[in-house]
Amino acid sequence: MSRERLGVAVVGAGYWGPNLIRNFLASEDWELLAVCDLDVDRARSIVRDRPDVAVLSSLEETLALDGLDAVAIATPAGTHRGLAIQALRHGKHVLVEKPLAHDVESGRAMVRTAAENGLVLMADHTYCYTPAVTKIRELVADGALGEVLFIDSVRINLGLIQPDVDVLWDLAPHDLSVFDFILPGGLDPVGVSAHGADPLGAGKACVGHLNLPLKNGAMAHVHVNWMSPTKIRQMVIGGSERTLVWDDLNLVQRVSVYDRGVELIDKPSSGAERAARTIAYRVGDTWAPALEEREALSSMVGEYAASIRERRTPRTDGTAGLRILGILEAAGQSMAMSGGMVTLEGRDPGADGSREDGRTLVGSGGRVGA
Repeated sequence: MSRERLGVAVVGAGYWGPNLIRNFLASEDWELLAVCDLDVDRARSIVRDRPDVAVLSSLEETLALDGLDAVAIATPAGTHRGLAIQALRHGKHVLVEKPLAHDVESGRAMVRTAAENGLVLMADHTYCYTPAVTKIRELVADGALGEVLFIDSVRINLGLIQPDVDVLWDLAPHDLSVFDFILPGGLDPVGVSAHGADPLGAGKACVGHLNLPLKNGAMAHVHVNWMSPTKIRQMVIGGSERTLVWDDLNLVQRVSVYDRGVELIDKPSSGAERAARTIAYRVGDTWAPALEEREALSSMVGEYAASIRERRTPRTDGTAGLRILGILEAAGQSMAMSGGMVTLEGRDPGADGSREDGRTLVGSGGRVGA
């Protein structure tokens, strides 16, 4: 396997692009060849101390660069489909900032084009590469928590109200991508129920709640908010054996595992017997697993390079991004029905619109992502 550096260009030098640029420059796996942005002056200001990095305003010129193996797209979601497919058709691997696209149809076209050309399409689900989430995935897979019974995630702050998307599309992809990454087999909810509110009159939901019933009777919940004066980034994962709390703002102890819970000594079936059931509460030790100190984006660009070199699917591939898009579209349909449940049948949406069992996503108000 060759260890020569792979050539990459970053498309988009706005909010997220500079973070990708910094990590590609610092990586031993990558040679940053160019930054492409319509605002050339802004792009040049980011790489002003690196004259060896080309600054271009044309994607066509960028894709024609000698030695270019891959691109990383950090532009508004509505542009992802066109940029990604153009790069894929030029034989370049593609990394895309979350969300993968602005709708399922576009995401599906991107996944299909990558597959047809034998190229890597990777979703930049950054949180999945944090040491905390990597450890959580490991603990869940090892059975340290037992069977997952619930996940409750809160992501609120006094945030920037986006001009093109509501708060669910802006913030919930972070939480949903983590759910998808840590749950065995990925995030596969039975349905989606979403509630949103626009108390500011901004024309889009600024507060949102997303409920995802899972197949084993468990429930996943996401609360997002642009209007909170306090910032909270917390996820609680309750298992049949232990409960884990991830507090991303706690720099000292991000992950805590509690040997605490509630159990039914017996599980009667009749109503009369349920009233007399015995409940036991378990209170045990609390411990904090050791976490590596490394930047998530550094691990992410490393995984991007490894998946290309090893010709394998990356940890957060295009189909993972597509699963998140399907849930977000169903959430929008649910909010249009005042929070009604939109049912999701089957498993991962395929590039041709089908699911692994041949069924399509079906909502109570019609087909979702069809």
